[in-house]
Amino acid sequence: MSKVLFVYAKGGPPLGYALSRVAARSAVHLLALSALPPTVAASADRLCASVLCPAESERRDLVSLIVSRAQAVGADAVVTFSEYAVVAVAEACEKLGLAGAGGCCALARDKRMMRRTWQERGISQPRFRPVATAQDLHDAAAALRFPLLLKAAWSAGSTAHRTLRSAEDVPAAWERAREVMAESAQLGYAELHVADAGADFLVEEIVPGTATGWFDQEGWGDYVSVEGVVVDGAFRPVCLSGRMPTVEPFTERAGITPAALPDDAQRRIVALAREAVDALGLQNCGTHTEIKLGADGQMWVIETAARFGGAMTVPQIEEVFGLDLIGMLTDHLLGRPVSWPAEVRTPQEAHGAAGSLVVLAVDGAGDAWPDQRVWDFPTVRDAVPLSAGSHLSVVAENSLPDGAPVPVYDPAAGANTMAALCLLSATDPETVIHDFRNLVDALPRVLPTAGPTTEVRA
Repeated sequence: MSKVLFVYAKGGPPLGYALSRVAARSAVHLLALSALPPTVAASADRLCASVLCPAESERRDLVSLIVSRAQAVGADAVVTFSEYAVVAVAEACEKLGLAGAGGCCALARDKRMMRRTWQERGISQPRFRPVATAQDLHDAAAALRFPLLLKAAWSAGSTAHRTLRSAEDVPAAWERAREVMAESAQLGYAELHVADAGADFLVEEIVPGTATGWFDQEGWGDYVSVEGVVVDGAFRPVCLSGRMPTVEPFTERAGITPAALPDDAQRRIVALAREAVDALGLQNCGTHTEIKLGADGQMWVIETAARFGGAMTVPQIEEVFGLDLIGMLTDHLLGRPVSWPAEVRTPQEAHGAAGSLVVLAVDGAGDAWPDQRVWDFPTVRDAVPLSAGSHLSVVAENSLPDGAPVPVYDPAAGANTMAALCLLSATDPETVIHDFRNLVDALPRVLPTAGPTTEVRA
């Protein structure tokens, strides 16, 4: 029987979901670089041939650790679905002679190198500058046009994003972004392979995005993501995911599959995503490419990742299009034939729609809730009406337990201050948008008020 080494770290699709799909294809040996979610620990023991949680000292040379573990278990493939481990796994696969993202994987991880590569190819993107010091940021702010967005070069989930509207914002933005990266590292949301990656930043111009002219319905955000895969160096787009508007500065609130776009718009977006992915020289991996939409058909590539979209993007694709991307990629890495979609899937081919909502303590306008509330999914399920045919569930692995206080939203920390992740199944993407807007408006009313004696219920 084939053997797969699954390198787990925080981020990516829920571990329970991903692990079950890989285990259906092969014997699985789990190398856990982050603590296993309590909701998954029991199933991991059942699904895996072995589970290894290395000591901190063993992780200092992460590539060597992965190589030695893969050799010890006789792995025929090595997989990861975490942004923070993709570079280490790609380098390990190169050393092992196994199929993987390839030697250019870092171009799809370090946003500075990614943007330079696209700049050399003339690919449409916001103007930017890499920054490593406060003085670099001052110099970049003088050269670029406000408003600007400061972001960490190796972050994910909109962590450490700071908006600069004038030169006066530079000192505070620089200080807070660095603090958040340090805090994220303590939470396990940090690059695992590159030393001092938390000190690397870039700043970019905030381009004037709009959903008007792209979507017929209100409530959609001004950017989409193209979900896909690279197979032996060839990009295979799978589908487009839409978004609700982000929360200040650019924290994602919800992803919807499929994006309700006309065919012509979808083709143009996919063509730009193909340019962006092809430029990075990836070999065998999932891809997730974010594209900003502007007036009069303008588009800008924001970033590409050498892994599938995080949160519930991959489960949503399986629900809507019947494609088990994790299982398919596992088969491919093991050398088995896989029938990838010949063309990007369209909304007309979808069976219903699905969306995932990040619960943040902000209302639909992005304003903070007037008081602190307690997360309680049964209350939400029973108190918030949904459209006919819609079903709401909570992703326990990515959510606080019922009874936990909802964190106060911190724009700099982004998704680090989320309380829960909810999944909605509906008849069409327009209904997902409608139900999510109602849900966001209802949360600060229906959730219990937090008090000084609030306790977490297990």
